Amino acid sequence: MSTRAPRPSMSSAWREARALVYEHRSRLALGLVLLVVNRLTGLVLPTSSKFLIDEVVANRRTELLTTLAWAGGAATLVQALTGFALSQVLGVAAQRAINDVRKSLQSHVGRLPVRYFDSTQTGVLVSRIMNDADGLRNLVGTGIVQLVGGALSALLGIGVLFYLNWKLTLGILAVLALFGIAMARAFRSLRPLFRERGKLQAEITGRLNQTLGGVRVVKAYTAEPAEERAFRAGVDRLFDNIRRSMTGVSATTAISLAIVGVIGVLMIYFGGRAILAGEMTLGDFVMYLVYIGLVVAPVVQIASIGTQITEAFAGLDRIRELRSVAAEDEGDEQRASCTQVRGDIVFERVGFEYEAGKPVLHEIDLVAPAGSTTALVGSSGSGKSTLISLVLAFHRPTSGRITVDGRDLAALKLRDWRSHLGVVLQDNFLFDGTIADNVGFARPSATRAEIEAACSAAHCDEFVKRFELGLDTVVGERGVRLSGGQRQRVAIARALLAAPRILILDEATSSLDSESEALIQDGLAKLRSRCTSFVIAHRLSTIRSADQILVLEGGRIVERGTHAQLYAAGGRYRELHDRQYAVERELFVNPGEELQAP
Repeated sequence: MSTRAPRPSMSSAWREARALVYEHRSRLALGLVLLVVNRLTGLVLPTSSKFLIDEVVANRRTELLTTLAWAGGAATLVQALTGFALSQVLGVAAQRAINDVRKSLQSHVGRLPVRYFDSTQTGVLVSRIMNDADGLRNLVGTGIVQLVGGALSALLGIGVLFYLNWKLTLGILAVLALFGIAMARAFRSLRPLFRERGKLQAEITGRLNQTLGGVRVVKAYTAEPAEERAFRAGVDRLFDNIRRSMTGVSATTAISLAIVGVIGVLMIYFGGRAILAGEMTLGDFVMYLVYIGLVVAPVVQIASIGTQITEAFAGLDRIRELRSVAAEDEGDEQRASCTQVRGDIVFERVGFEYEAGKPVLHEIDLVAPAGSTTALVGSSGSGKSTLISLVLAFHRPTSGRITVDGRDLAALKLRDWRSHLGVVLQDNFLFDGTIADNVGFARPSATRAEIEAACSAAHCDEFVKRFELGLDTVVGERGVRLSGGQRQRVAIARALLAAPRILILDEATSSLDSESEALIQDGLAKLRSRCTSFVIAHRLSTIRSADQILVLEGGRIVERGTHAQLYAAGGRYRELHDRQYAVERELFVNPGEELQAP
């Protein structure tokens, strides 16, 4: 199944925007009401200027002064209160929307198939979840309401302007129409830039995350200059994007100022002629001047808000791309539950391809009875890890099927199936928490006594007791404060606590010395006795007790049997065993000593 997302489109971004606005419609509607009240009360002072000049000053009607003062004061107070309430209502709505989107994105990303993570940098996904949602405040916050409010104020103002001088108003509207055309073109050119900026930021974050996470490898190979060059190249591309978008935004601002200048020239020339001709009073002209400001200011503000909303749409494009990738548990509601598992695993002519036409596994047939141990051996790239990933349901077979207790694995609920799994890998991931937290990760409901028992069975107490805080010792990011062997023992304790029915051991003791390995083999033996186990091991001495050993080469099972049967057959397994025996003898046997052959 492909995880490639479809190309973004304006229509899909509009659908996302409409859905988001509809979801927060109550707060947005309240905000719009507050904004209307705010803008209407904002018209009181400009309107009173006409009466002040034409009636109070020109006609000496001093009795109107008190009325005008009270009206202006009350309107200003209402405007201030509604402005404060507006910021609170819309600010909370915007942050709630951002919060909701981030949570839904994290939930969706967590359910994406492993193949998607194999081809996507972690830092890119972090940036998608945390940064792309930021621009939504301009859709469900002040941005879209101010856009509507600005348009409303402009329409009210234009109505008054037509009443005062319709000829002059027509000329000004023609200028504003040209401004609108210019803004539309500017936004079309800015939207791709904002979209590209999000991608660049995600790529840079991803590379930086890798560099910092692999700092020991970087330093060991003195690769700091190479990483610096890669980072500089990325931020230079980001700078170029920002420079071009700033140029576009600056151009819109310059056009806005030019429009204001043109309108001012029209006001001076045609307004002055109207006063001299007796078509307008001085009060009419002052009122017209103030209302022009009320019309032009929202139009100029619309340009700024439009840029912000354009950026928000670019973020919505990227969010939609991520959401369009199908989750691995999609359709799980139609699948059967599997609350109880015995552990009979059967592969029936299973084939698998990562890329179409390039098979990795060919017609694999195997039977792993409940409680048995199946060991997988073979050269690197033979398909061992791929076979294990199919058991874990990280991938689905391209052909054939896998059954669990006679039921098709593809027909079982994914979450139910994985609740029966336990995994110990060669490179075990530990979270930046305490040892107890990492062991308890397998079963959050476990008691402290159960965690301690699992640690004891995995012989973690051998090193835990040396720490001042014991199991409450913080292991650091990826368990960096523990040695490789200590991390593996913590991972084994985690698997023991999970009490799985299916156990996956991928080089589970590779980081242990011989003494430590001997200490925990009994813990692994106890664990394996309770479940069906699949073991990948390059150290063949660790799998002699397996119920069956499968030898894979080129994605096919070329031999199968017990250790004794395969060794006696003298085939590929014997070849691998003897080659490893020779290496171990050369490395570890002192001159004059004899290493006994099996």
